[in-house]
Amino acid sequence: MLAGLALGATVPGLPDALSAIQVDGVSVPIALGLLVMMYPPLAKVRYDQFGAVAADRRLMVVSLILNWVVGPAIMFTLAWLLLPDLPEYRTGLIIVGLARCIAMVVVWNDLACGDRNAAAFLVTLNSIFQVVMFAGLGWFYLDLLPGWLGLQTGTLDVSMWQIAKSVLIFLGIPLAAGFLGRRILERVRDRQWYENTYLRRISPLALYGLLFTIVILFSLQGRQILDRPFDVARIAVPLLLYFALMWTGAYYTSRLVGMDYPRSATVAFTAAGNNFELAIAVAIGTFGAASGQALAGVVGPLIEVPALVALVYVSLKLRKRISPASSTEGTRS
Repeated sequence: MLAGLALGATVPGLPDALSAIQVDGVSVPIALGLLVMMYPPLAKVRYDQFGAVAADRRLMVVSLILNWVVGPAIMFTLAWLLLPDLPEYRTGLIIVGLARCIAMVVVWNDLACGDRNAAAFLVTLNSIFQVVMFAGLGWFYLDLLPGWLGLQTGTLDVSMWQIAKSVLIFLGIPLAAGFLGRRILERVRDRQWYENTYLRRISPLALYGLLFTIVILFSLQGRQILDRPFDVARIAVPLLLYFALMWTGAYYTSRLVGMDYPRSATVAFTAAGNNFELAIAVAIGTFGAASGQALAGVVGPLIEVPALVALVYVSLKLRKRISPASSTEGTRS
């Protein structure tokens, strides 16, 4: 993060040069970083076990309610309570709350030793819901609900293709690569070679991709963050509360209904993360790149990254408390 801020603030023209590398409105550097980051965790998924994951009704019901009912409602509430005088930032945060995570959650879940199969399944399920529900929820939380409550209303002009494009690029490509790569390589060699040799070799790519993506994100917005620190701080407060409330509520709800640690962690990270690429694209496309809505979208991942890294450590502490033996074994592997 510090390296990205320094690069963006000190290298003349770097943010503009990086922003210019786009294909159909999608940042190529960020897309490459995310795809490299996501491939190793999705390559580790045993797709032949998806049936067992889908059979867990508790997992699906809890995750869908948290993502599509609780999450947007909490972000709406926090945005109005903490930013009542800043309508542009408030709208930007509401958009962030509607964009459920389909990318980095796979890495957070992997770092926290969550259930990889369940994470891949839930991310796919949420992606389908995202395509179907994003625009409708945007209308509900920006226009209909504020009107009912006597608050200021807004609009959200977003196409179905814009949402589907984000899902196809940031989930479809690495998911297809993980699935097809496992099928092909296991047939050419065998599962033992694939999991004991191939996966060990590609695992570091996830960390490299994550670090590259973080540097690019912070370098793109380094000057804006340094020029408007008070605004960033105002936006950061509801975001931090959101991540803490969503993760904690999701984790303990999952434990309460009888899920084990791996699936509880998976539900928690799936509920707490957000699809910042979609949120930023929608904010820029609807309100403009220089708008407050776009700045709120940009601040989202800048706060999410350190917040969810911290929650990975919290999660691992809870795992150690629940099962010290398996925690030590998992750390060694």
